[in-house]
Amino acid sequence: MPPKLAPLNETIGRHRWTICALIFAATTINYLDRNVLGLLKDTLSTAGVFGAAGQQEKNYANVVICFQIAYAAGLIFAGKIIDKVGTKSGYAYALLGWSFAAIGHAFGHHTWSFGFWRAALGVTEAGNFPAANKAVAEWFPKKERAFATGLYNSGANIGSIVAPLTVPYIARAWGWEWAFVLTGAVGLIWLAFWYVLYASPAAKLQQGKLSQAEYNFIHSDADEQAAEKADVAKVKVSWFKLLTFRQTWAFVLGKFMTDPIWWFFLFWLPSFLNGENARKVKEFMAAHPADPNTLTVTAYLTTHPGFTGKLAEIPGVAFPGVISWPLAVALIYSISGIGSILGGWLPKKFINGGMDANKARKLAMFIYALFPLTVLGASRLGAINTWFAVGTIAIACAAHAAWSANIFTTVSDMFPKKVVASVTGIGGMAGAVGGMLIAYAAGLLLQHYKNLEKIEVGYGILFVVCGLAYITAWTLMHLLVPKFKKIIL
Repeated sequence: MPPKLAPLNETIGRHRWTICALIFAATTINYLDRNVLGLLKDTLSTAGVFGAAGQQEKNYANVVICFQIAYAAGLIFAGKIIDKVGTKSGYAYALLGWSFAAIGHAFGHHTWSFGFWRAALGVTEAGNFPAANKAVAEWFPKKERAFATGLYNSGANIGSIVAPLTVPYIARAWGWEWAFVLTGAVGLIWLAFWYVLYASPAAKLQQGKLSQAEYNFIHSDADEQAAEKADVAKVKVSWFKLLTFRQTWAFVLGKFMTDPIWWFFLFWLPSFLNGENARKVKEFMAAHPADPNTLTVTAYLTTHPGFTGKLAEIPGVAFPGVISWPLAVALIYSISGIGSILGGWLPKKFINGGMDANKARKLAMFIYALFPLTVLGASRLGAINTWFAVGTIAIACAAHAAWSANIFTTVSDMFPKKVVASVTGIGGMAGAVGGMLIAYAAGLLLQHYKNLEKIEVGYGILFVVCGLAYITAWTLMHLLVPKFKKIIL
């Protein structure tokens, strides 16, 4: 916790950070379960899950699309359900559902059975961010929300770090089925802590577990309290009503443009890095046909077709630019975790310096939108050394995490608490639709260039899309909503 927050928490209490820790843990589990498929893509392809070699990229994309369709459909209802049943029950139902869906992958052994379990995972995982965003709106004042959101959202990166450091080795030791079973079972442990520790601030105050000072601090935004009181006597707000506001469309377009980039990295990054390794090996072997060491590699890869480690460590062999891709993936998401935390810290620093909260949020998001431009050079730099590509992708992913922490917070900036989960769900659905489009495009594009034995060209085109998405999204959001101002429903 930053030093400036320590005296404040000693004065008023810190129970809200316990709630943030619970949301962080749930988001970590969410992404741990979500990452398993991408990490095992090549293993599952070798096992025949995605069919014949000439169709594997398309079939894999179809499985990803099954998740995206279900995730989008789930978000249609998740926000409304959570607004209706409350954060505690809504979050618990979602996590219980996605834990069983994650385990269910172990029973799928072909494309469409995998697609079924992927869809089940998507519809249940849809509850995570609407519930998390609603919990932050309930437990934190406006000036702390971006920081709290950045902290819990860093769980997405922690899950993405833990996954490559564990999943490939579980699959290698016990089979890919156990990788799904063990990661899926983790969520069931979280449920026990959630039911014991979570309640609304009012309920915690009544139980004597929350101080009056902290309760008052949580509800210290005068403009927000006035807006909430003005909404008390009004009827429930429908989706159609929410869609009449430019603020809703700003959030929807921001998510539609930028969520797909994260999905692309999530599901294709391991395969990209593994493919870069294979390309380096092929180029090296073509350039050194008489090198006796190539016989060692050929023999090794023939007897170990599932090998995904660092090829340079094979005895007597040295391949320039070849990396350990699980380590590279873990490194990328480690850096992304830092980006998520800094994403919430920067606007808070601007606000503490006297800047208007709306201007601080908008300026921070503009800064974060610039950094993904580095990924425009990922493919060309990767041709020199794969670690150069890793560096540009790490910067882009860290910027996405920072962007995500703030775009989620714009919802509570612009809308009353009673519809935060609903608006988050609408935007999340738009992001999932964008994810479907990029998955479909990636499948077609990469299969085309793979058949031409130039798959790196396909990745290069996709990296251009990734690099330009954020600055385009920021521009559209700014045109729609020049100032993130709270609306009265």
